[in-house]
Amino acid sequence: MTHQPTKPVILNTVPESVKKFMAEIESKCGAEHADWAVNFKSAFANTIETAVKYHADGSTYVLTGDIPAMWLRDSVAQVRPYLVIARDNPEISDMIAGLVKKQFMYINIDPYANAFNETANGAGHQTDLTAMNDWIWERKYEIDSLCYPIQLAYLLYKNTGRTDHFTAEYVSGIKKALEVLRTEQNHNQSPYQFVRDTTRLEDTLPNNGKGAKVARTGMTWSGFRPSDDACQYGYLVPSNLFAVVVLGYIAEIFTTILSDKAIAKEAQSLANDIQDGIQAHAFTQNAAGEKVFAYEVDGLGNASLMDDSNVPNLIAAPYLGYCSQEDADYLATRKTLLSSENPYYYEGKFARGIGSSHTPKNYVWPIALAMEGLTTADKLEKERILNQLVATDAGTHLMHEGFDVDNPQNYTREWFSWANMMFCELVMDYFDIRVEK
Repeated sequence: MTHQPTKPVILNTVPESVKKFMAEIESKCGAEHADWAVNFKSAFANTIETAVKYHADGSTYVLTGDIPAMWLRDSVAQVRPYLVIARDNPEISDMIAGLVKKQFMYINIDPYANAFNETANGAGHQTDLTAMNDWIWERKYEIDSLCYPIQLAYLLYKNTGRTDHFTAEYVSGIKKALEVLRTEQNHNQSPYQFVRDTTRLEDTLPNNGKGAKVARTGMTWSGFRPSDDACQYGYLVPSNLFAVVVLGYIAEIFTTILSDKAIAKEAQSLANDIQDGIQAHAFTQNAAGEKVFAYEVDGLGNASLMDDSNVPNLIAAPYLGYCSQEDADYLATRKTLLSSENPYYYEGKFARGIGSSHTPKNYVWPIALAMEGLTTADKLEKERILNQLVATDAGTHLMHEGFDVDNPQNYTREWFSWANMMFCELVMDYFDIRVEK
């Protein structure tokens, strides 16, 4: 993300329920992991202090951090750890429900956009050649921008039992999301295109804004990755894995709560199509000749063997609910991606892990490190990663976007709420405190 940063502004005080939970985590950390507790308290409070804004209509706006806009994806990850205390804390539950309200308002404005302004102020990338309007900060179409809000609405229900956020606007947004996911199974017939006047090729789509050529596979097309960088090939596999999961959530909600058989049937049908496409087209081979998930494919025989730090990524498949941590295909993929076969896997003096084309070479991401810990059952490995994250925070007691494996004092993004909350979620996971899926 290459926008002018803004200084953090304290928007809210930390609720007593959040302070109490932070004290509980501090107690669990004890003397042995006192440094974890320092970073946890700093990061867990940071989102609600600096990123959350309450609006008069009951909705919640969540800044991504040092960019004055709200990303549909980031905002979900930023509040997800709060779900564990939402059941017994109406203030937190209402904040999350307000975010669901805001997200589906935005999806109804434009289901192809990834980031939005707080008001219709015309900020952001208004000169991009795509169907912009004053609400939209950026209109890079990413499957995960639809998946994350659907996930949050479902997880709020699962973790609190509340259903009042399943409003008419939610239903309308779901219909639009399904329409886009279905349309993009045949991208050649899609109305979407995106061109930015830039020398950074990752920020625009080739072929007059339509992206690289693809053949139909049953999967659904994405213009951009969760990094907001352009896809090399049109079918982004981890986002398709995520889509299968959240389409199942839609089918469940519209069967058990909202009783709309047509929407439930369409969601399940689409999930089945995408899953069939994954099984038929989403695999490649590693250097040892083993079957592993590709990161992207085009249905024309091309595939990329890599993973990126931004979630959804392939490492995150069990976290997203697509498969178990012991799934054979996942384990073979994971082993490959945490090795030099992944061009974005870096090892250095202070850290090892996955980076991104979005940041300099040899920069690994705390988001990816946290996800590596969240997708293993090995408690010692979780501990190693947490120790590494604390040791590489450059003395800030917060996480960053990426940092140099040989000099953690070199990092990108001073204020990155998503990374902060991924660290918090891994600390919670270490102590067996998890969001109910």
